Amino acid sequence: MTIDLFELRGKDPDLKFSPSVWPTRMALVHKDLPFNSVPWRFTEKDAIAFSGQKLVPVIKDNGKSVHDSWAIANYLEETYPDRPSLFGGPAGKSGIVFFRRYVSTVYGAAAPMAVLPVWSRLDEKDQTYFRETREARLGKKLEDVCGDPAARLETFRTTLGPVRAMLDDQPFVGGDSPLYSDHMLFGVVQWLRCVTELTLFDADDAVHGWVERMLDAYDGHARKAKTCRAVD
Repeated sequence: MTIDLFELRGKDPDLKFSPSVWPTRMALVHKDLPFNSVPWRFTEKDAIAFSGQKLVPVIKDNGKSVHDSWAIANYLEETYPDRPSLFGGPAGKSGIVFFRRYVSTVYGAAAPMAVLPVWSRLDEKDQTYFRETREARLGKKLEDVCGDPAARLETFRTTLGPVRAMLDDQPFVGGDSPLYSDHMLFGVVQWLRCVTELTLFDADDAVHGWVERMLDAYDGHARKAKTCRAVD
């Protein structure tokens, strides 16, 4: 049975830009599990009420619903142990649990650059909801969140220093091939790739090389996805 994946969309139904959903999407292709993408928007809370909460990603699999990208990854690993492992075994999972906390820091550095571009990609109804909720949460207008874009970009790049050092010795965070650690980090990068036209990394940056390999992974699944970039 095909898995249903509820994932965020905006005005353009082909633009999949959620940093939380991309790790789930990559996990599904990693395990070679067929899935059906179900478009969902910020104001469509009722569409995922069956999951008992109001956020994506959500999957429905054989009548069971699971929400939250980390919970979904664990569910897929436990439910489909015959498929390629997301964690590389128990020892690998322990490292990924730690890495998950680090990815939260990377997300925090990326978010100010993404907030206003995300708003611009939404339809009018979702724009109103997004602006009201985010400005209440952040205590400032969306236009003021980013500040100096160049400084924000440099902070983001600096935050990736530990990964940059790791990539000097191996092609992926997971080693010779991507694991869920790569999927989590890639979700943040793909978020920025989807909603901004920023040049995130210099061509000679080890992280740039990793991004290219992630785009090519799984038969180029992520590279085939639509972005807002004039040049890719």
